[in-house]
Amino acid sequence: MSPIPSADLSTRIQPAATPPELIRNFCIIAHIDHGKSTLADRMLQLTGVVEPRAMRAQYLDRMDIERERGITIKSQAVRMPWGTHEVEGGPVVPHALNMIDTPGHVDFTYEVSRSLAACEGAVLLVDAAQGIEAQTLANLYLAMENELEIIPVLNKIDLPAAQPEKYAEEIAKLVGGDPEDVLRVSGKTGEGVEVLLDRIVERVPAPTGDADAPARAMIFDSVYDTYRGVVTYVRVIDGSLNPRERIVMMSTRATHELLEIGVISPEPIVTKGLGVGEVGYLITGVKDVRQSKVGDTVTNMAKPASEALSGYSDPKPMVFSGLYPVDGSDYPTLRDALDKLKLNDAALNYEPETSVALGFGFRVGFLGLLHLEIVRERLEREFDLDLISTAPNVVYDVTLEDGTPVKVTNPSEFPGGKIKTVSEPIVRATILAPSEFVGTVMSLCNDRRGQMNGMDYLSEDRVELRFTLPLAEIVFDFFDQLKSRTRGYASLDYEPSGDQVAELVKVDILLQGDQVDAFSAIVHKDKAYDYGVMMTAKLKEIIPRQQFEVPIQAAVGARVIARETVRAMRKDVLAKCYGGDISRKRKLLEKQKEGKKRMKNIGSVEVPKDAFIAALSSDGVGGKETKDKKK
Repeated sequence: MSPIPSADLSTRIQPAATPPELIRNFCIIAHIDHGKSTLADRMLQLTGVVEPRAMRAQYLDRMDIERERGITIKSQAVRMPWGTHEVEGGPVVPHALNMIDTPGHVDFTYEVSRSLAACEGAVLLVDAAQGIEAQTLANLYLAMENELEIIPVLNKIDLPAAQPEKYAEEIAKLVGGDPEDVLRVSGKTGEGVEVLLDRIVERVPAPTGDADAPARAMIFDSVYDTYRGVVTYVRVIDGSLNPRERIVMMSTRATHELLEIGVISPEPIVTKGLGVGEVGYLITGVKDVRQSKVGDTVTNMAKPASEALSGYSDPKPMVFSGLYPVDGSDYPTLRDALDKLKLNDAALNYEPETSVALGFGFRVGFLGLLHLEIVRERLEREFDLDLISTAPNVVYDVTLEDGTPVKVTNPSEFPGGKIKTVSEPIVRATILAPSEFVGTVMSLCNDRRGQMNGMDYLSEDRVELRFTLPLAEIVFDFFDQLKSRTRGYASLDYEPSGDQVAELVKVDILLQGDQVDAFSAIVHKDKAYDYGVMMTAKLKEIIPRQQFEVPIQAAVGARVIARETVRAMRKDVLAKCYGGDISRKRKLLEKQKEGKKRMKNIGSVEVPKDAFIAALSSDGVGGKETKDKKK
């Protein structure tokens, strides 16, 4: 959600709550880049909530990162009037459609799950030129679990490569029904969008709830506004919320006065209250970001509800990475920035940690690599921070010989001594690809220690492959490899599937015999040698030459598996010898050799911070940070 503008922009005052029978709550779900935001743009235009002069592409994507990358990161709720309904003994009024535009990437599935909980229906959008993809299936199953009314839609029918008949049959098989029931629309030209809006009014059930019961509203998103404090987005389940009454957050028991209440259409509109089934925002003027938790229940203080709504399950971080400020004095700013970002991104988990090399920072849990990249970019842009992110890794469960369990989120926490077992997280991966690439995909998954669970043909030329893979094997470059080997046609979705015992070892990096914790990694026994060779070669390029020879070694336990040497800087001691006896030259060289040997015994290697940044950064050698410094 984007920040709410100041109060002077919210000039239109709406009447009290809309009757539930006129409300339709729905979301748009699809694979990434199937046209969700473009379809939402046409709906905003058709319903007249955005004036033509104010319209722009991707209207609901408010963040610069979303517009630059052409992807949706945050769900956006908007209220639109559509159709007519005659109230008994009253005027003809339109239905109120509450639409939530959701992200499509696997890393933002938690955003989608929260949006689904606030809706009664879902528009399943499929690209008419690409067909069903992995995330389409994942989002469809999420919607079915929430028992939502599914409206299947084929988008981009105006494309020359579109095959609506073929893909309508695929969708009909999936959701059950006839291919004729699948709507054909074009988000670009607006063709078929009116029919879709009519279908939503007709098929999506009206929200149910007890209007006379104590108020209960579920928080499905929040955002921090510099001027107005915490802005909370809610879906009212029972009762009603009205301005100037005192409300209670049921999990924290914090009480606040409702300063402003309203709906988003798509700019904020102040209302006289929110009733059963309505989606809107609350402003209490609170500045403490920890007092508004996603999934919490809001109720009335004077007439509180006895039981809270069942909230959302907490998201489980899939990938961990360290975030450190380049300037140590920025640590308090980074802490405040993470607090404010968590308000807007409930899937973010973090805890403080320190590193000998990088100082004070945070160990942050993400849902995937894109989530990591987006969070880091948002922190740098929105809070003007310069950050180092360490290479991503996953959580391991280590059991020692005496049965003591140890949870390892960082290689430096890996215990020494005798280890009984090491467990790593595994995921169930679903890969959709053209049938010609089946062998390529199977080869890639086998290289990454994958086990095949099954294979189904969705049509003659499209196949669904299911694998169990270690999470550690897919958090680096698996998706890039998959795309390059299938010419960009494959799509991937994955979900956690427990843990498995594996032969994992900790590879330590030694500089002149001293272990450097920051460079350690936990890898499979078969990959240890490759990691050791790669890391020692990388450090050889990065560490500046000293007056003495510096050995760089990779070791598993006490056994060295790879070695590189940074050569010493040598003065040309023979420069002053013009001819003469060889014995004099030998004497000078021996003297220099003794000096270097003595220096090596008492000298220590100072690793510059730039070297740590380049070696540890997820950007790789000569990453973004070091390039910026050179500029």
